[in-house]
Amino acid sequence: MQSYFWVKTFHLVFVVAWMAAVFYLPRILVNIAEAAGQAQVGERLQLMGRRLYRFGHVMFGLAFVLGLVLWLGYRVLPDFPTMVAPGAAGWLHAKLGLVVLLLAYFIFTGRWLKGVDKGRTLPSSRTLRWFNELPLLLFIAIVYLVLAKPF
Repeated sequence: MQSYFWVKTFHLVFVVAWMAAVFYLPRILVNIAEAAGQAQVGERLQLMGRRLYRFGHVMFGLAFVLGLVLWLGYRVLPDFPTMVAPGAAGWLHAKLGLVVLLLAYFIFTGRWLKGVDKGRTLPSSRTLRWFNELPLLLFIAIVYLVLAKPF
């Protein structure tokens, strides 16, 4: 049982680290869009963005692996509880669907960053600010599903 809590603890830590990258990468894009014409600032922000994007992928990978252990670990680890009651996994499927949307958002944001490296222009900083709000809505829904397990 103790191993379950350690796996869950590290899963949550890596999710929080990934979410920090998901929230901050669009802010870097806003700053890049507003720093047009300031080459040194733009280059520095792009470097920060690339590092954050890599960091986010590593954190997502670790959270994903530990999430699989939480979901399916009871099948291979003795005395490892399951977090999903038989026949009551609807909330988990909904959560995983929203996580896939968040991952797609993160990858899409990373594509914008890579496009800047290739000389493509970004949307306006105002558009990027609105775009930055989307993951918060998804994250709220995910947290609700995990805590309430409504179905």
